[in-house]
Amino acid sequence: MSLQKDVYLVIGGSGFVGRHVVEHLLARGDVVSVLDIVQRHHDVPFYLGNIADEQDVLDILKKSGTTCIIHTASPQHGAKDPSLYYKINVEGTRAVINAAIAARVRKLVYTSSAGVVFDGADVVNLDERVPYPVKPFDAYNDSKAQGEKIVLEANGKGGLLTVALRPAGIFGPGDRQMMAGLYQVYQRGQTHIQVGDNNNLFDYTYVGNIAQAHLLAADKLVPPPLYSSATCSEPKLDPENIANARVQLFQSLHRALPPVCATTEYHRTPHSSARPLGPYVTPPLNAESILSAFNTPFDPHELKHPIVRSRFDQFSENALAVTEGDPLRVDGQAFFITNGEPVYFWDFMRYVWMALDPPVPEGSKNQRAERKILKIPRTLGVTLGLLSECWSYLIGRDPTFTRFRVSYTCAQRYHCIERARRVLGYVPEVGLEEGVRKMVEAFKKENGLP
Repeated sequence: MSLQKDVYLVIGGSGFVGRHVVEHLLARGDVVSVLDIVQRHHDVPFYLGNIADEQDVLDILKKSGTTCIIHTASPQHGAKDPSLYYKINVEGTRAVINAAIAARVRKLVYTSSAGVVFDGADVVNLDERVPYPVKPFDAYNDSKAQGEKIVLEANGKGGLLTVALRPAGIFGPGDRQMMAGLYQVYQRGQTHIQVGDNNNLFDYTYVGNIAQAHLLAADKLVPPPLYSSATCSEPKLDPENIANARVQLFQSLHRALPPVCATTEYHRTPHSSARPLGPYVTPPLNAESILSAFNTPFDPHELKHPIVRSRFDQFSENALAVTEGDPLRVDGQAFFITNGEPVYFWDFMRYVWMALDPPVPEGSKNQRAERKILKIPRTLGVTLGLLSECWSYLIGRDPTFTRFRVSYTCAQRYHCIERARRVLGYVPEVGLEEGVRKMVEAFKKENGLP
């Protein structure tokens, strides 16, 4: 933890994620200001500024006395002019980094995106070792990846410590993109249309959990104990400290984490040393010990449930042997942030629509019509997307159905968050069901819906 209390500047603090970060900081009594191009709230000091203007940012950092920047500013996905992504996510981020170093800011937490590693192919339990794709999937994710590189490469320069968080499928109160799109589909009576077979697991992340992850990252963004100096651009490592840290590292990495239960409530995860009894004619001789191990409450301080890791695991001995430095450090690293409970893509959409228009008793005047699901195969969807794009181009309108959306909705996209859990101490506190309820209630209130 930091030795002195930080003064925070949330860049993009009027936006979706940024506002939730501000609220979390205020809730724990932190000093926080906002830098944005629009002011939507009046409970914290506000600075109007252009993050692509380095001098503008530097002046604001000095005025606010900022020691920790949380950079959440980014154009929404789907901008008509892709150059806007690069102006904000790349040029703007570079200007923020330069201003932060000049102002002697100690910390910077950057809101990246899980999409920085997405190239259109399936993403199955991906961890942070995966490199950026050679061919970016789209301009937005390419700009986020370039911004992330700038942030991570700046770590250690001028005493600035940096970290990047990669949230996936953000939803929650205040969302002006996902929720608005789903409501439009609902209004058009198209909730029965499904592209793909709905066998693709997808990560969704409640915005409050993401905000909490930002605070955890900021709190743990301290000079690594292995460094002899935190002010050098290339700190020296102490071999004795490295050896001691390695011993502690292996001990912690072989202890099982509790399952994520924000949605499904507490449940046990069977593994080699703690498993339920399977079908049998007569119980095995050690049946009592097997059940005892499985039913023993989880204790994070006891090695009662060791992990069995494969050689492909990021924390296996093989992987750690080729890892430079401390794999459990925070500064200079990126972390996937999700709810840790991937669900089938269309199941989540239908749950939102169900929350918008809950079923009512049979015979009621406002009974919601149940319609048979119309399944469009992925290959047909791609063809229809291409035709939609061509027709929209001819009539001069933005297409509502595109090949990008088909690829997005049909791909497997879920990520491993073990690193965030072990290093940051991240635990998703709000589950998917509760998060959807909060989002829909806020949307109805904001738009005057019953």
